[in-house]
Amino acid sequence: MTETSPTRVASSGARSSALRLVLAHPLYRASTLALFLSGLGISAAAPLIASFLVRDLGASLPVAGLYYLTNLTAPIAGYLVGSRSDRTGKRLGLFRLCAVAGFAGWIGIAFSTQLWMPFVISIVVLGFAGAATSQLFAAVHDELTARPTTADDGVVAVVRMALTAGWVLGPVLGSFLAAAAGLRVMFVAVAVATLAQIIPLGRLRGTPVPSTPDDPAPRSSAPTFRVMLPLLAFTGLYICVYAGESVKYAYLPIYMNEQLRLAPALSGAIIGIQPLVELALMPLAVLVGRRIGMIRLMAVAAACGVAANVCFATTGTAVGLFAGQILMGAVWGVFAALGIIVAQRLLPAAVATASAIFLSSTAISSAIGGLAGGLGVAAIGLPLVFFIPAAFAVAAVIGLVIMSRVERSRRL
Repeated sequence: MTETSPTRVASSGARSSALRLVLAHPLYRASTLALFLSGLGISAAAPLIASFLVRDLGASLPVAGLYYLTNLTAPIAGYLVGSRSDRTGKRLGLFRLCAVAGFAGWIGIAFSTQLWMPFVISIVVLGFAGAATSQLFAAVHDELTARPTTADDGVVAVVRMALTAGWVLGPVLGSFLAAAAGLRVMFVAVAVATLAQIIPLGRLRGTPVPSTPDDPAPRSSAPTFRVMLPLLAFTGLYICVYAGESVKYAYLPIYMNEQLRLAPALSGAIIGIQPLVELALMPLAVLVGRRIGMIRLMAVAAACGVAANVCFATTGTAVGLFAGQILMGAVWGVFAALGIIVAQRLLPAAVATASAIFLSSTAISSAIGGLAGGLGVAAIGLPLVFFIPAAFAVAAVIGLVIMSRVERSRRL
């Protein structure tokens, strides 16, 4: 018995839009709702955890900043969960376990009484909780492989958009709840949202991992380093692009408020325009990526990241900052829609491992960006510090162009 009992939408994929497929198919629909809840919970907590450590547990600002380094265990946990998933094929069972781990972790943080407790919980528990998202994408991939349609990439993009939508609303709702009821109550709400990811999937059981005579599945061993090398290279380039987000979110508000003296409403509008552009461009990114090549389009998007950071570093006006944020919306409209698709195609025999490695890499990029930004702002100050993420993005452009050419040469 398969997990999804899908409707007839797969056979009529040529006549159905990606959105219709998602709405009609039990697994796609449930995954969309689950990822929205995931994004909602994580994004509500992320901006406020440092404040909790300082206000409620007495941490100094430098110690509170070190909390984000605990995310570096997430790639290790993600790889372990992904490897287990590819060996057993039990995507949704592992997803449920990861969601329960997330619930336990955020409840533990909400009731922490000692400063060391959130650090240990994040290192030991929440790293595994973050692997839940990759298991859903692997389950969706299995179903699309078993019952392909003409809108496969569009389905993944629509499901991915739900995660982005959660990230748009989460910080706002989290701030309101924290102000009204306190940070501990807010973290309890995050725990509930994390556990609630399980509800949309109900008792669904995943599609068996597709197999071929040359590639039996589930696999009995993890892929070799040589097989994983293209994925690791692509993930490294993604890290270069994403590292700029840590610098931007740390220092762009300070630059706008303390140096440019922009009105709070104007600063909020500048910050808020990026996710709106991102959501609007995600469906378009899939269409354009099919025409010109996904990696080539991502190279163009990384170039937009270079231009965005140059705007932050040089313009000194609200118009320039708006332009930079619109360009960053283009960056993440492309990478959010296409990144997971490309990652899975680079390691098709172990899609759960590919998903986990790619999605958990944001923890590494945040740490790199935070370190580079901290050292850079001390050395060259604001706004010149934004040239550092611009340089990271230049490296990503070069690497993605090379990958695109290699991909085209293999097809010829």
